[in-house]
Amino acid sequence: MSRDENREWSQSTGLVLVGSWYNQWVKIKVQAHVAYQTQYHVVWIPKYRHEVLIEGVKQYLEKTFISIVEERYPDVYIVEQNIQTDHVHMLIEIPPKYAVSTVIGVLKGVSSRLLRKKFEYLKLRNELWSVGYFVSSVGANESVIKRYIKYQQKQDRGQATLVEEMKPRA
Repeated sequence: MSRDENREWSQSTGLVLVGSWYNQWVKIKVQAHVAYQTQYHVVWIPKYRHEVLIEGVKQYLEKTFISIVEERYPDVYIVEQNIQTDHVHMLIEIPPKYAVSTVIGVLKGVSSRLLRKKFEYLKLRNELWSVGYFVSSVGANESVIKRYIKYQQKQDRGQATLVEEMKPRA
């Protein structure tokens, strides 16, 4: 099979689908002078891990993250997010032209300001988020990470198990 037979190009989405060694299609984004597939699993917590992300706040925060990304970084995509009372999980696609630390810093900073402005009980806090965060690049295990983020709450309660699917090589 030639290289050209193993690719599909979508003009409308700007994606190149490339057949991989294990016979799945990988979505490759294309911008000026770069082709990439960079997704990150990111986790961060409120200051002192206080359980401040209660119902109502969670829904507002989900919409806030999406609006921040759409407004400031139109080519960054939140693929999956799960907000627990004491931490945030996110699967986010960030092009190589942006530093991961910059995008996460903006998400944390702007969301902190907006949350403290909207919710009375958060107004007394000088800082909402803890200083650091966890980040891991996502490769071929994207589906496993997506399921982990989606079912994090059940996972924390011991109600779900996460099993990586083994795929035979072609």
